[in-house]
Amino acid sequence: MPLTCGLIGLPNAGKSTLFRAVTAAHADIASYAFTTIAPNIGVVRIPDPRLEVLAAIFRPERVVQETLEVVDIAGLVRGAHEGEGLGNQFLGHIREVDALLHVVRCFGGPIDHAEGSVDAVRDAEIVDAELLLADLDTVARARAQVIPKARTGDRAARERDAVLAALEAHLGAALPARTFVPAGNASDAAQIVALLHLLTAHPVLYVANLDDAGPESAACLAAVERYAARSGAAALSVFGKLELELSELSDEEAVQFLASLGLRERSLPRLVRACNALLGLRSFFTVGSDEVRAWNITAGTRAPRAAGKVHTDMERGFIRAEVIAYEDLIACGSLAAARERGLLRLEGRDYEVQDGDVISFRFAV
Repeated sequence: MPLTCGLIGLPNAGKSTLFRAVTAAHADIASYAFTTIAPNIGVVRIPDPRLEVLAAIFRPERVVQETLEVVDIAGLVRGAHEGEGLGNQFLGHIREVDALLHVVRCFGGPIDHAEGSVDAVRDAEIVDAELLLADLDTVARARAQVIPKARTGDRAARERDAVLAALEAHLGAALPARTFVPAGNASDAAQIVALLHLLTAHPVLYVANLDDAGPESAACLAAVERYAARSGAAALSVFGKLELELSELSDEEAVQFLASLGLRERSLPRLVRACNALLGLRSFFTVGSDEVRAWNITAGTRAPRAAGKVHTDMERGFIRAEVIAYEDLIACGSLAAARERGLLRLEGRDYEVQDGDVISFRFAV
């Protein structure tokens, strides 16, 4: 299953515009609340300049970037945790993604706003409050099931209820589940929390959607950054409408358009890289004359599981992985030179693949 980032926020925060820009999906989407009902899913290529360097060495027939799924989830409103605005359905979509891109509106204009005015921090608080309230309801229902057993003296039930009670107090203090640090047996408690599939357990990045680079936009971004920092999250800015316009131009035209606006780079590559980091992903590479390719894995992935990304037979029949760090390969200029210098090494089943590893898998089936 591919890892996914879900775009969330109030209606008309610019999620669908940003989604179309990221995925270059140019379907006409009207600007009014609940335009998006069923979630739209798009595939995004993850830029990695290391691929171009590797391609210059191996001159392959094709270069393949790794991809990420982005899900455009309908806007939430006040009362979503109680079903307002199809809230239960939309919250269910949020539960299914791996990380959240919380889009916050920092632009004006004639488009309707659910609250009647633009206030980035208030808007972020509304959405976060709905996620917290939904999680509180989930935890309360879980406790209602376990408390009767705990009262009979069931030790496991008492321990589970203790974790749930602490988690309930944490959420009640307006703190997201991702910042919950349980006491006692942390691994058991983490498993209890994980089984609840809480909305605020997802890692989150706040995305300030701007319409220009003026002082008002800068002030809005700064406010969003301060708000995000309260819960240990990060924030970045995008120009959603501009990015949609740029996605319809050639690369050369896009560069010229950006220069005319006094901008040096697009915001979308930063957003995609930030989403990649939010999911804790690493990239390893396979190289050859036919193909140079990036593969995404999560931190801590061992060599056989990484081999399975390339082909299931490689994981099933894994023998060894021949590994060299990207920097070492580039310094040598070729695999042959790296082998002469003794920089290619064989790793076994317990090896944790590192970001930038260039790997050839040995297997037999």
